[in-house]
Amino acid sequence: MEMNNSSQLQSVTKDRRLEALGDLRIIPDEILCAILVYLTPRDIARLSCVSSVMYIFCNEEPLWMSLCLENVNTQLQYRGSWKKTTLHQLHLPSEYEEPCRKPLHFDGFYSLFLYRRLYRCYTKLDGFSFDHGNVKRKTDLSLEEFRQAYDGKQPVLISGLADTWPARHAWTTGQLLLKYGDTKFRISQRSSKKVAMQFKDYLSYTQIQHDEDPLYIFDDKFGEVAPDLLKDYSVPNLFKEDFFDVLDRDQRPAYRWLIIGPERSGASWHVDPALTSAWNTLLCGHKRWALYPPGKVPIGVTVHVNEEDGDVNVETPTSLQWWLDFYPLLADEDKPIECTQLPGETIFVPSGWWHCVLNLETTIAVTQNFVNSTNFEFVCLDLAPGYQHKGVCRAGLLALDEGYFQDAKNNAFFTEDNLSNLDPSRKEKRVRISESLEYLECEDATGGAFKSYNTWNPEFSYDINFLSMFLDKERDHYNSVWSSSNCIGQREMREWLWKLWLGKPGLRNLIWKGACLALNAGKWSECMEKVSAFHELPSPGDEEKLPVGMGSNPVYLVCDNVIKIYVEDGLEASLNALGTELEFYSLLSKFDSPLKNHVPGVLASGILVQENGAYTIVPWDGKGVPDVIAKCNMNPAKGTEVDFPFGVWNKKQFEYSKSGMSIFESINSGACSSIWPYIVTERCKGKILAEIRDSLSKEEILNLASFLGEQLRNLHFLPLPPLKNSTFLDSKPKIEFPHGNNGFLEEDTNNKIRIPAEWEVSIRTLNRKKKDITSRLTKWGDPIPKVLIDKADEYIPEDFEEFLNMDDNALLEVGKSCSWIHSDVMDDNIHIESCYNSEGEKSWCPNHILDFSNLSVEVNTIHYQMYEHKKEQYYHTGIRLVLLKVQQYIVTEAGFVSFAGDPICDLIPIHLDVFRGDPRLLKRFLESYKLPLVRRKLCDESVKGGSKRGRLSYLAMCYCILHDDNILGAIFGMWKELRTAKSWEEVEEAVWGDLNNYIGILD
Repeated sequence: MEMNNSSQLQSVTKDRRLEALGDLRIIPDEILCAILVYLTPRDIARLSCVSSVMYIFCNEEPLWMSLCLENVNTQLQYRGSWKKTTLHQLHLPSEYEEPCRKPLHFDGFYSLFLYRRLYRCYTKLDGFSFDHGNVKRKTDLSLEEFRQAYDGKQPVLISGLADTWPARHAWTTGQLLLKYGDTKFRISQRSSKKVAMQFKDYLSYTQIQHDEDPLYIFDDKFGEVAPDLLKDYSVPNLFKEDFFDVLDRDQRPAYRWLIIGPERSGASWHVDPALTSAWNTLLCGHKRWALYPPGKVPIGVTVHVNEEDGDVNVETPTSLQWWLDFYPLLADEDKPIECTQLPGETIFVPSGWWHCVLNLETTIAVTQNFVNSTNFEFVCLDLAPGYQHKGVCRAGLLALDEGYFQDAKNNAFFTEDNLSNLDPSRKEKRVRISESLEYLECEDATGGAFKSYNTWNPEFSYDINFLSMFLDKERDHYNSVWSSSNCIGQREMREWLWKLWLGKPGLRNLIWKGACLALNAGKWSECMEKVSAFHELPSPGDEEKLPVGMGSNPVYLVCDNVIKIYVEDGLEASLNALGTELEFYSLLSKFDSPLKNHVPGVLASGILVQENGAYTIVPWDGKGVPDVIAKCNMNPAKGTEVDFPFGVWNKKQFEYSKSGMSIFESINSGACSSIWPYIVTERCKGKILAEIRDSLSKEEILNLASFLGEQLRNLHFLPLPPLKNSTFLDSKPKIEFPHGNNGFLEEDTNNKIRIPAEWEVSIRTLNRKKKDITSRLTKWGDPIPKVLIDKADEYIPEDFEEFLNMDDNALLEVGKSCSWIHSDVMDDNIHIESCYNSEGEKSWCPNHILDFSNLSVEVNTIHYQMYEHKKEQYYHTGIRLVLLKVQQYIVTEAGFVSFAGDPICDLIPIHLDVFRGDPRLLKRFLESYKLPLVRRKLCDESVKGGSKRGRLSYLAMCYCILHDDNILGAIFGMWKELRTAKSWEEVEEAVWGDLNNYIGILD
């Protein structure tokens, strides 16, 4: 009888894992679940049919939650379960949803991982007995006491700050539902997409969900979608000092959030961006807080710091999981500082502090991050180039290799003037700082708690002089890769410091210290003063001590002069930049181009050399090779023995030689880092367009568009310097044409055309871009619609020779030529001067285009046409995209990009940045520009034949998609209605459709 019962028991409890999973049984359940997230919903449905255990894994709600959030198109509506919600998003027939109502059940399968996760999903927190914690509570805290005892030192809970706010009584779920039920708020979740839900749908979700990490409203745009909410509260007097308030709303980083979340939701462990401080006021419900001081990494948290750009990524369990699975294991000495926040209380979180928040019930709160006098230097330090200091700020001495700290103490002084003499060892691509259960000692025999895991080193100090030791002196703001995790763009950061310098003169000592950390301002200011003294320019005033925000190099405004020091991308790139600019100015005068009246005049130029602490200046007009440069083995390329050896042709050859390198390799490939070319030009009168564009009238903006069209035409018509026996063109066979063009086209007796090397480079580049286009767009993610990402490969042409109009039929009508391009016609490089219009009224008129340091030519495919009535050849080319800033989407320079030359490319930064997508301004620009953008015959034949090739809008859209930078983020940031577009043709028509009506007028 006992044997029979035993046999029955074995039969009932037999583990089906072996047969159901086969060889996959060796994979831990948590890894298997992590792999499934990368499959599509259709693949998951197919996999669920493989076996009973796969059916269980494939029907887990957390899996379908992840699938849903990765596929949702901006707005979400919960359908009772994440599987149903996902299927609804896929627009499947209703009969496919029927199986969701009849789940299958299997015995004989046990998973501790799935059980723990299920337990967390149904955990109720009302039974948890949290005490008030050990964070100090204060009432009527004065500003003086706050600064002395808490600001930058420790967290504090403050009562009474919100007593007079309307939000104290109006911010309940019921009242917000009545007023904002149809308003869409942004949802925080672990996805790259920005998902929004109507408030009424979100409340319905919170009442029926059973998620381990529920969605919660975390909206930094709530002031735009519900502006009345901003009237319901005010920034407490303790936190009103905010250095970011000198920036315009669309320039400053995200800083204020509306937070609404149900029980079990919350924020996992993190340090606030850029080491800012924060205050958080709770209006409704209860929150549990856990905090650790700077440098003490919580158990279970892993910090990654990218070696190349300093990008910081934190891996952490959910807030609920940490409290349930990790917190009970801590010894008393390892437990965090804790508190339960009550309605009406405000908690202050200092700079650099780790914190984790768990909502014990439905809560409503408002929070803001800020930069003040106390944390300003830490924010600047975090924005400095490099990676070691970012790791130390967050993970303390765990971020350092063994023995590194002792070396730092031996080689650096804890002073403001001597920040770092370190050369950090970089053995790995990423620095990994980890504290998890594997690193803990064994259980204590009596208490069962783990002993101290020693994440705190008494030698660590969250002191700016201590942390500054770990800056990398070899990296500079102007020639380092900008981290994608930085809260502000590179140019915006420079403009921020410049505005602070001008707007807060009483704080200049502090601002100078911050600028020295972030920009190495002391070094470049000293260089500027040496140049100014050598050329007997007036001494710079106090206001002229910092570089201005514009441009990619240190630029100083000194009285009536502008001093620019070439730094970007290293010495060789800087030499070519200055040499090309000087060559360009020389040609403007030689050919008496009308453009010369609209560029600043050159007063001086040369090379600044620092050696053994002393500075030497070598005047240089761009001609010849100075001895100091020859000693660095930076002689110009073979075949460029011309008046300007570092002119445009040498620059192009240099760019091609670096095109295969990563940005990091290219920047760090140069030598002689204490040599800097410079130029001194006249200072233009008036203002930068970026400063006054919002005050310009409609007529003034239209005049600006006409001005830009005319000056770009002048730029594209300016002849290029001769190219003598260049290996740049001789490296591969050229295409030969039956017509000559000043040496650019060559005739042979067989009337054949051979493809030049530079065309082949363009084709290879475009082919490379198409190969990984889906992965690149997926990486960029929101706001690019996923449906368009999936269709990008289909939209882009298969044959790039045809795309470049190099097919057999058009071959004899396509020529190769070159044109000067500015590369950076943006609103911060256009100067506007006060004038009087025809009616005698004061007005603003564009007068100068600035910053020609990115001057280049594109050696690409050109639409070539012979006009019999004049026998003139018109040729022009594309423009390289640089910083493209639209709303919060930032596109940064990625170095040389060889797009096959359409002048259409010239329009992209102008249309999206200067014109902000206004079709009227684009039309006015083209009326002034006049040059044809494509051969009319080719365009007509393509359109009649149903080909997209001759459609100007198609060409422009392809260039946007293929670009190395996230141009699409700017487009979908500006045209928000296109986020629901179903085809690229729809986007193409909305953004570039007006180009199809343009023909061009010939003089």
